[in-house]
Amino acid sequence: MLAAGVDPAAVEVFAHYYRLLEHGETGMIPESSIEPVDMPLLADAEVDPEVAAEAMRQTAVIKLNGGLGTSMGMDRAKSLLCVRRGLSFLDIIARQILHLRQQYDATLPLVFMNSFRTSEDTMAALARYEDLPVEGLPLEFLQNKEPKLLEKDLSPVSWPQEPDLEWCPPGHGDLYTALVGSGLLDQLVAAGYRHVFVSNSDNLGAVPDARVAGWFVSSGAPFAIEAVRRTASDKKGGHFARRKVDGRIVLRETAQTLPEDLEALADLDRHRYCSTNNLWFDLEAMKATMEERRGVLGLPLIRNVKNVDPSDPSTPKVIQIETAMGAAIEIFEGAQTIEVGRDRFVPVKTTNDLLLLRSDVYDLGSDFVMDRLSDQLPYIELDGEIYKLVEEFDRRFPEGAPSLRNADAFRVDGDWTFGRDVRVVGDVSLERPDGAQRVEPGTVLSSTDLVDEAVDG
Repeated sequence: MLAAGVDPAAVEVFAHYYRLLEHGETGMIPESSIEPVDMPLLADAEVDPEVAAEAMRQTAVIKLNGGLGTSMGMDRAKSLLCVRRGLSFLDIIARQILHLRQQYDATLPLVFMNSFRTSEDTMAALARYEDLPVEGLPLEFLQNKEPKLLEKDLSPVSWPQEPDLEWCPPGHGDLYTALVGSGLLDQLVAAGYRHVFVSNSDNLGAVPDARVAGWFVSSGAPFAIEAVRRTASDKKGGHFARRKVDGRIVLRETAQTLPEDLEALADLDRHRYCSTNNLWFDLEAMKATMEERRGVLGLPLIRNVKNVDPSDPSTPKVIQIETAMGAAIEIFEGAQTIEVGRDRFVPVKTTNDLLLLRSDVYDLGSDFVMDRLSDQLPYIELDGEIYKLVEEFDRRFPEGAPSLRNADAFRVDGDWTFGRDVRVVGDVSLERPDGAQRVEPGTVLSSTDLVDEAVDG
């Protein structure tokens, strides 16, 4: 790591987790050790508008932007994907920030945490926004990297045919280490900012919001996370809980759940809240805690077992040491969670999500916020064999997404291409055709008995 130029602070953190692995630490959080958690609603919070506006003027914004979108067949920053009107995630984020600066007369610096794989493309795409950088602060800092470890003996893997695959990011929990190592934490404190809002660049619902900022400042909490009610699509994901032994709020990820506890993980009535990965923290509290812990925040270990080449299951099994940034909630006494609307959680992890975002379920407002126009989000399930990769997905929606505003569910099995102005109404399933088929322009799909009228072939 040192030979590769990795920051010494990150090396120290890696050494901490390596020692845990050597001693058999798994990072598992048994169901018997936690209990369900409840939390207040943002909608019920009383926030003084002046307090909210002042909070925005003391806020810095960090966007996590290290992902390549490899699960969708991309080899560059996922945030470069086109979303609406020819604008990418990065375009929309930049314009949201520039709009908010005017609205609140706030500096509101925006800084991206890039990985060694996303930095060049991201900075090139942002160069057009000349007013985006804030004097004295960088527009990016880099996530650290660490070696993948062979599962059989914990030695660093050697993969000469593609050396980049010997390395992996340490998960987004590396945020805190990278903030210290890059000097950005000290820079923000010295510049007079009091708190930071962090979110993922693929979540366009994660707009720096004055009401949430005002609530956070008024709460006096050193650290807080926005949460949403879990839905059926969140059954396999992580959730908030309260640790029995000390009453601290914890975030349990799927990779930290024992096989016998997976049923409890999926129980939406028991564990009702999941993280949006939108979090707020007090800069002075973070600086003091990092100094007290000598740069090792001590987030719970996530032991992620993968293949050295993720696209080839025949390659050796490796362990990737990861941590989740939201897990820091258990480190800070007095940390809080608050339930926000689902409009603040619009992540794009698959082409199912991308289709929804490109459809008329959302509209891009003059403030560059994605406004949801339907009461409920339709369930989308596209055939993974056909639509998983962005290139193949785009080929099958050459004239834009169908109207989904009046859809309850839209399931597509097999190879279908869609013409312009197709509308989906109610619960619609397209069954697997013989070969490729086309849904003609202007077709209204309201049930599978309309499929024969909709296709050309």
